[in-house]
Amino acid sequence: MLKIYNTLAREKQVFTPIVAGKVSMYVCGMTVYDYCHLGHARVMVVFDMVSRWLRASDYQVTYVRNITDIDDKIIRRANENGETITQLTQRFIDAMDEDSAKLGVIRPTIEPKATEFVDGMIKMIATLIEKGFAYVADNGDVFYSVNNFEGYGKLSGKSLEDLRAGERVEVDTHKKDPMDFVLWKSVKPNEPSWDSPFGGPNGGKGRPGWHIECSAMSAHYLGEHFDIHGGGQDLQFPHHENEIAQSEAAHSGAIKGEAAHSHDGKPCQMVNCWMHNGFVRVDDEKMSKSLGNFFTIRTVLEQYDAEVVRFFILRAHYRSPLNYSDQHLDDAKSALNRLYTALRGIEVEVAAIDWQQNQAASFKTAMDDDFNTPEALAVLFDLANEVNKTKTPASAALLKSLAGLVGLLQRNPDEYLQGQVSANNGSVENFNIDQLIIQRNEAKQSKNFAEADRVRKLLADAGIILEDSPQGTTWRRA
Repeated sequence: MLKIYNTLAREKQVFTPIVAGKVSMYVCGMTVYDYCHLGHARVMVVFDMVSRWLRASDYQVTYVRNITDIDDKIIRRANENGETITQLTQRFIDAMDEDSAKLGVIRPTIEPKATEFVDGMIKMIATLIEKGFAYVADNGDVFYSVNNFEGYGKLSGKSLEDLRAGERVEVDTHKKDPMDFVLWKSVKPNEPSWDSPFGGPNGGKGRPGWHIECSAMSAHYLGEHFDIHGGGQDLQFPHHENEIAQSEAAHSGAIKGEAAHSHDGKPCQMVNCWMHNGFVRVDDEKMSKSLGNFFTIRTVLEQYDAEVVRFFILRAHYRSPLNYSDQHLDDAKSALNRLYTALRGIEVEVAAIDWQQNQAASFKTAMDDDFNTPEALAVLFDLANEVNKTKTPASAALLKSLAGLVGLLQRNPDEYLQGQVSANNGSVENFNIDQLIIQRNEAKQSKNFAEADRVRKLLADAGIILEDSPQGTTWRRA
């Protein structure tokens, strides 16, 4: 029985899809004006893991992850570069796809671009104006009136008074309330624009604000009510709070000042389960350009194998902070090497997983408990220890099959490990030499001399000489 922590409810809840056997999931994607960073990598990998496990749990998953290809930062960067917005965004969409593929991320079912849905955004904004939830300001911008939506703040758990006191909001004299947020921005010089019916000094020409795009796209592909909405913790407020206000006001039978309800009077709810992954931190400080501790995926992949980065991300629970450092990446590399080392020299024929088997059942229990990947990976290490001792093909097959459900251990072990040696200039420090010596000694005790010789040769190829004596085995560099 799968349980997921629902940010809206502030507790783990048994997951029950709206339509039996099917899951509808929307995740806020990237704003494509620069290369993706580690925070983006975490969103990619976490919700790839979620969608993989849902499919392994026999659900048919429709996974939508949007691409923001129009906003202030994109316009500013394109103007600075002297290129069109399309040229800029397509270049970074291509780069995002390359980074995502290297991390083993399966493409979402649908990846809509914001600019493809401006008409839908205009229709939703017009509905909000008609129902009294939005207004056209004297400068032509359209704002959402948070005072007119009963329940604003329910995702963040704060009242409007708390939010006004504790949040920084943009000072805009055209707003009726400082907490009101923009739905439509009136046209400005050197910016793209679309025609709208909203009027104002520029005849309604302008472009959508950021928040409205996700409300329009999620409704288009998944309907007015869907199962899961995900994204980074930083989006919980204001972006996701604003999505709820927009969507539930637009799709309900309510008018301003009323609680969102369906046209037959029942409560209206946009999303059943809200999921948020934790922040990425660098040496225990939040990753930030202003602090100079900002790392793109490409920069990290120059130093570490992409599967090591994926393993590093999955090693932490998705809701916990993820602390990036070279030491943590080195530890992840060493740990992943141990798993691959256990699979070396064994002919693995992957078969259907027997979920009654102890390790498989433990893995499933962990994943069904709010996608507890740290516990699930611990099961993989228990299996690897068993494989090291017994070299049983069935145990090795189970190890590879379970790991595959979270996108790990699907490469040829010899090729992967040799690649790690080459990448490390012949050093095997991150192989865990002591663990390999133990593995060799166990092979010798079980009279598996071929395996013992293989381990010795692996170390010798990397410049590590083993010396056996009655007191045990030691090693030195050649």
